[in-house]
Amino acid sequence: MQMNKREKALIAFKKANSLLSKVVEMMSNNDYCIDIMQQNLAVLGLLKSAHQLLMESHLNICFKKAMQVSSEKRKQEMIEEILKVTKLANK
Repeated sequence: MQMNKREKALIAFKKANSLLSKVVEMMSNNDYCIDIMQQNLAVLGLLKSAHQLLMESHLNICFKKAMQVSSEKRKQEMIEEILKVTKLANK
């Protein structure tokens, strides 16, 4: 059984959460800065991956469904939501 993108995103969030706890512990222990930065980059990578998986899921399910309705207002709202999230992700 293949996991859907939301399930994969949840796993990535859980891994990032666990890794972030390790980063906090490393900071508290005054570990070597480069080691902390490497772990931090791993957290960021997991979060970016989860974001991408959620976006793909949203586009393939929610967005497609919204584009099938007759309400032009609803379609425009969905487009604006995607643009807003995309702009935030690119900051």
